[in-house]
Amino acid sequence: MAGHSKWKQIKRQKAVVDAKRGALFTKLGRDITMAAKAGGPDPNGNASLRLALLKAKENNMPADIVDRAIAKAVGDADSSQLAEILYEGYGPGGTAVMIEAVTDNRNRTVADIRNVFTRGGGNLGESGSVAWQFATRGVISLDLSSDTDGEEVALVAIDAGAEDFSVDDDSVAIYTKPEDLMAVRQSLVEAGHEPSGADIERVPTVTVSLEEKEALQALRLLDKLEDLDDVQRVYSNADFPDAVLASYSE
Repeated sequence: MAGHSKWKQIKRQKAVVDAKRGALFTKLGRDITMAAKAGGPDPNGNASLRLALLKAKENNMPADIVDRAIAKAVGDADSSQLAEILYEGYGPGGTAVMIEAVTDNRNRTVADIRNVFTRGGGNLGESGSVAWQFATRGVISLDLSSDTDGEEVALVAIDAGAEDFSVDDDSVAIYTKPEDLMAVRQSLVEAGHEPSGADIERVPTVTVSLEEKEALQALRLLDKLEDLDDVQRVYSNADFPDAVLASYSE
């Protein structure tokens, strides 16, 4: 699982670069719009919106863009055309891939996704083909300093209701039930541990180890999928060799 966890770290680092060119803000804005559209514009009564606003804050999203995203949900006729769609497929080495998209044109989106799969050595699957290999969980990420013990941080989270954790060299991932995510995060903050990220994710229940050639193919495929305008998030159960991740992220 170590190679899978490090891939998630690289994704977070890439998000910082994306933010500089505006791609991340676009995706975060859609998250806010869809959450406000589904549960209303008041974050006090809308847990999904609270989480979307937290992610926007973590990524230093300007307040005016946040406000426009909320306003779009309640006052923009175009937002009624937006739909959340889940796609499933297979990547190199038989890995499972899940894609969350928000689109106003399903035909365009599925064509773009299918094209990336075909060119990347994978194929788009039917609904339900790989979803059983993932569990929906709250995931809290924390970067560890030299004087911070990852297991001590994890114990604080466990006491607050977290279900599991994994510790890497310089980070710790906390896993919760989706409904417990915000409460566990708040407990960590109150204990002096500021998370670097918190989200509801599709976490693989079993990972697939890849050799170098397939790992590079899979990484390119996942990057291409994430770069599509309509794609919000991409999940995979691929477990990448550390050496491949190190060279790929340079």
